[in-house]
Amino acid sequence: MQTLAVDIAFTFVDDATALVTGLGRALLRFAVTPIDRIANACDIAGVLAERRATFRMWRANRARARHESRRFGLLGRFSPFRHLAHLT
Repeated sequence: MQTLAVDIAFTFVDDATALVTGLGRALLRFAVTPIDRIANACDIAGVLAERRATFRMWRANRARARHESRRFGLLGRFSPFRHLAHLT
């Protein structure tokens, strides 16, 4: 019986943190939207679009590496050269 009460409490706390996190992200997006519009209007050289494309490519490569189940060992996770693996 005690574990059920603990599970309910943990579920409530997890749901509450998810709700607060979601509301915080929504408020942040609402506050940043005008700033993004001004930045896009002032971006003559296309630097912001290039950064967004680079980030999307990085995220896709990361997702593909996860999909391929390429796992690093314990030593590989703490290696200072782990982010240079794409150069080999």
